[in-house]
Amino acid sequence: MRSLALALLLFCAGVQAARGDFAQRPEVRSFIREMVERHAFVDSELALMFTRARRQESVIKAITPPKEPRERSWRVYRERFLNETRISEGVEFWRRNAAALERAEKEHGVPPEIVVAIIGVETLYGRNSGSHRVIDALATLAFDYPPRADYFRSELEQYLLYAREANLDVFSVRGSYAGAIGIPQFMPTSYRKWALDFDGNGAIDLRGSAVDAVGSVANFLRAHGWRRGEQVQLPAQVTGDAHRKMLEAGIEPSIALSGLRAHGVETRSNLPADTPVALIDLVSPGAPTEYRLGLRNFYVLTRYNRSSHYAASVYDLAQEIKGRK
Repeated sequence: MRSLALALLLFCAGVQAARGDFAQRPEVRSFIREMVERHAFVDSELALMFTRARRQESVIKAITPPKEPRERSWRVYRERFLNETRISEGVEFWRRNAAALERAEKEHGVPPEIVVAIIGVETLYGRNSGSHRVIDALATLAFDYPPRADYFRSELEQYLLYAREANLDVFSVRGSYAGAIGIPQFMPTSYRKWALDFDGNGAIDLRGSAVDAVGSVANFLRAHGWRRGEQVQLPAQVTGDAHRKMLEAGIEPSIALSGLRAHGVETRSNLPADTPVALIDLVSPGAPTEYRLGLRNFYVLTRYNRSSHYAASVYDLAQEIKGRK
């Protein structure tokens, strides 16, 4: 009898694992207790929810770096976003949402072309906002992706709080494989902190309201230090090897314009000599490296996505859209 009982227990455990049922896992039970203690969730309701959440192998596959990383290429990265579709549809998105973009600039200081370009890069103006159930993506990464488990458990916590506040079915929201939501791809923490009801209808809806998305992107950038009326970047010419120390300093502006020549860097600018900048290298294998000087607003763009390639693509797309419009 004992061996039969053990066999049944192992069989049931195997069925649970195959289903991707999180509910009986110790780390999930611990998370549920924390949610009950911190935020007064109901234990049985969360336990039931986790019986329906499913581990998604596609999510793990999407977020795991390849065993043999491909060489990064600025040229390849840029071509993904600087194309006729994103430029022409960006102009159209601007036309449809001109009033909201004008208001966002007035209230938050962010130019329309920057907001439009971010939305274009993130989701092609809402067309590609993700097909994963957010609860599945976040649960998978929170409990089955050790490299960033703490971060995704925090985002799972914020997602459950957001769903409760908005009275949403947690299974109804779809997003990216990382759990980003809506037209501007806000993670749950960003959604709760910086999303706005910009269309004034009494609800924040980044999945369906382009106006809310516009206001929320501008609010995010302002909250992260966007400076009204200031430039984003400057051209840069580099000679010798002294510039490598500037690269080692990172992408946050920290070296004054007056100190560039000591690093073998030159630029054209009428900005004050004490303006801090960062040297950005955009490398393409088999081609000359492109250099730029990132100002404070360039650094703010990297708060949306922590990549100099991302910030440079947003800036370039913004200029193309503005020029076309």
